[in-house]
Amino acid sequence: MDTNYLENNYLTLVGKVTGEKKFSHEIYGERFYVFDLSIDRLSGNADIIPVTVSERLIKDEMLQEGKKLLVKGQFRSYNNYENSKNRLILTVFTKDIIEVEENEEIEQENEMVRKDTITNEVVLIGYICKKPIYRQTPFGREISDILLAVNRAYNKSDYIPCIAWGRNARFCQDIEVGTQVKIVGRVQSRTYEKKFEDGTIEQRVAYEVSVGSLEIVQENDTEKEIESQEAV
Repeated sequence: MDTNYLENNYLTLVGKVTGEKKFSHEIYGERFYVFDLSIDRLSGNADIIPVTVSERLIKDEMLQEGKKLLVKGQFRSYNNYENSKNRLILTVFTKDIIEVEENEEIEQENEMVRKDTITNEVVLIGYICKKPIYRQTPFGREISDILLAVNRAYNKSDYIPCIAWGRNARFCQDIEVGTQVKIVGRVQSRTYEKKFEDGTIEQRVAYEVSVGSLEIVQENDTEKEIESQEAV
């Protein structure tokens, strides 16, 4: 199957800028910046997602605190070598970004919808590159941790951690390494404590895709759809 790198990794986020933009890196004279986008959940909490954007796509006033933005792009990963250790860093790489007015409408799949209804959706097509880890919480909730390798141009890949729930989590127990799957979900952030050998504790933030639906991509280019299990 020919790979379309714009179809196997794409997302749409609508949220508000929080904090200040920071310089990230420069490539061939093009400067890139990172800022955080706060995206509300139905629960009332918010995901704080790092976004990388080229200076060519923005104006200074766009990234002011509280500005509401529509971001389209890809969920990417890269390795950061720090203190002789390798750490996987995740960020949204921006392809398009515009400022959003309240109740403004856009065309989505040939239908006019309000921009603020499309708040957080990511679609990934990639390969299971590590045996999924199935577990149950003390309250009996079923969870599977998945690591997905998503091909990118120039023989690169993004390694995206995903988390499946309920029946999708049970199904993931039997998925073999190397299986190609399609995942639709949302990008989420969560805090956790990192404990070190000297007893110190550091608060960190992890980013992952919360799986809403999961499909196995068959070799004959047809897809076997697994019943969607929405994350609560």
